[in-house]
Amino acid sequence: MLLKNHSKKEKKPSLDEKSLLLSEIERTKSILESSQVNFSEACDPALVDSYIYEIKAAQLKYQFLLRRVKQLNT
Repeated sequence: MLLKNHSKKEKKPSLDEKSLLLSEIERTKSILESSQVNFSEACDPALVDSYIYEIKAAQLKYQFLLRRVKQLNT
């Protein structure tokens, strides 16, 4: 009877995965910059609130993506 070795091997991140993450980082930076410009030009209180949420969401996503890239590089 043959037993397979089921130990977890560390999987090397693929080049595609890294490039997808890097392009998503660039896209998120663009969204963040756009939201900041829109926020600075907004006059309506509802729009101001909306842009605050967009900025915060983009910042959190950006931080997550950076952590993910760092994990792949270690």
